Amino acid sequence: MKKPYHDLVKRLMDGELSLADLPPELRAEGEAALRLLAALDRTPITLSPAVSSRVMATVRERKRSSARRAWRWLVTPRELRFRVRPWLLGAALAAAAILVLVLASPQPPLQPANVVFVRFMLHAPGAKSVSVAGTFNQWDQSAAPLIPAGTGGVWTTTLALPVGQHQYAFVVDGRRWVADPAAPAVDDGFGRRNSVVAVTRQGARTL
Repeated sequence: MKKPYHDLVKRLMDGELSLADLPPELRAEGEAALRLLAALDRTPITLSPAVSSRVMATVRERKRSSARRAWRWLVTPRELRFRVRPWLLGAALAAAAILVLVLASPQPPLQPANVVFVRFMLHAPGAKSVSVAGTFNQWDQSAAPLIPAGTGGVWTTTLALPVGQHQYAFVVDGRRWVADPAAPAVDDGFGRRNSVVAVTRQGARTL
């Protein structure tokens, strides 16, 4: 086995030191190393463009082949087999049926804690339309229409009102404002009487 060169001799071979920079005891080894380097053929090796083209073509072809193999693996139909225990299948079907029934059944709307359903009624035989307007709907005549309850001339509707005191009035045929005869009324300051209802968490009551 050839003895490795001294570190200073290696630096000489790398061109970092000159032969004169070596200590006397290493100069013989340095000269031998320089003769070895001089005997080497340092002519640069240049590959022809054809070789480079063939190498790059091979690389691209292998890359495309890998992509094609991955794509074929993804799109190839496969048969999947699942083993289902009968009792598990029955439980799953029962749960699915219950879920369908729950989703299909009409769900009552959620009622916030500070909202109470209040029913309004007015006996107005011969009326073509009746609505209720008040502080709870910014006195909008078309926001809360009533519907006929049978053929006795009674109109009714149910509204979700926030807890608090509200003034209201019925609007008959879009032009006549009528106070609720079943509730107390107050003067609105413009020569008309508005009915009053107090809505609490326990329900609605007249004052």
